[in-house]
Amino acid sequence: MRRVIGLVFILGILCMPTLVLGEEIEEGAAAESRSHVLMEASSGQVLKDHNMNDSIPPASITKVMTLLLIHDAVAEGKITWDEQVTVSEHAASMGGSQVFMEVGEQQTVRELVKCIAIASANDAAVAMSEHIGGSEQQFVDMMNEKAQELGMENTTFKNACGLHVEGHVSSAYDVALMSRELITKYPDITKTVTIWMDTIVHRTKRGESEFGLTNTNKMLKWYPGITGLKTGYTPEAKHCVSATAKRDDMELIAVVLGGADSKARFREAGLLLDHGFANYAVKAGPQAGEVLAQVPVVKGVEDTVDATIEESMRFVISKTAKDDNYEYSIEMVEELKAPITKGQKVGELSCLVEDEIVGSAPLVAMNDVEKAGLKNVIPSTLKKFFGGKDKDKDKETQECVEEEK
Repeated sequence: MRRVIGLVFILGILCMPTLVLGEEIEEGAAAESRSHVLMEASSGQVLKDHNMNDSIPPASITKVMTLLLIHDAVAEGKITWDEQVTVSEHAASMGGSQVFMEVGEQQTVRELVKCIAIASANDAAVAMSEHIGGSEQQFVDMMNEKAQELGMENTTFKNACGLHVEGHVSSAYDVALMSRELITKYPDITKTVTIWMDTIVHRTKRGESEFGLTNTNKMLKWYPGITGLKTGYTPEAKHCVSATAKRDDMELIAVVLGGADSKARFREAGLLLDHGFANYAVKAGPQAGEVLAQVPVVKGVEDTVDATIEESMRFVISKTAKDDNYEYSIEMVEELKAPITKGQKVGELSCLVEDEIVGSAPLVAMNDVEKAGLKNVIPSTLKKFFGGKDKDKDKETQECVEEEK
């Protein structure tokens, strides 16, 4: 059931902060890590958190951003999955997790992504960063630009792989943001990150040799509905994971940073996901393209403009809610003056369940509305005359004529 419960006119529309539907993880599932967050993927709503905005080393979870930029480059036609990448001396020199690439060795983009996603290979990540950015540093600049675009306010990247460098930091919430962007924009990534074991072939001057890859995400073996995503470890960052899982129509992201040991991070991520699936459900809200309001327009050839939202809304509701039907309220810009362009923001729509705001979205114009002037004032006046006289509208038309002169 949908019902408009109010129209509030305001001079400006302020963006609403991300809704948090919970506080600390419940008793019996106490946080063992430095920070964690549980997020619903389609809406971005936070369901549980613990120190989620603390800036701390993220280790190899950094590679979520590297994978995101690789997929962006493919989608934009800058690179292809089958083109060859030559491994530089810098890339081959990476320590930590690696697949032991040699200087001058060539691998396809597809194979290098497999190495990054499955084995968390630092050499593969740096090779790809150089291939796309021209240098690792230029790629890191791209990473930080993307982080700002996604609203990752507590993140600064210093490299493309996550090896510890002073000042290379992120937060559980920021990791959830970039994880959400990757899995919702490129859902096929789950096919790669859920591969348990695979191989690549090294081709060097000494000939060909097969190298085995084993997934670092052990949750693939035991958590129902797991879809990814990425682990990380350095002595400074400790044990980290961004775990994604999907059941029915809901996909969740559980980020754990600074776990005491490998099993602890997976256990905590599992408890977070369990909590989400047990207590929440996703509900469809107002749909894109649906006329949700008719916004008054001042000095236009039309008195109103139809308004909708650009993306269909989904929001999370508690399974214990007495009534899961939603209502929506609309705040519209006061004195919306023509001309209006299609897609222009004309207000803000908020969805409510049991009087609690569960989601919001910008309200946008569905069509253009020209400013009333000499070329259209006569048809407009005739329309108003035959449709019934309105002194206020006649006065407004006269003002438009005078303004045009």
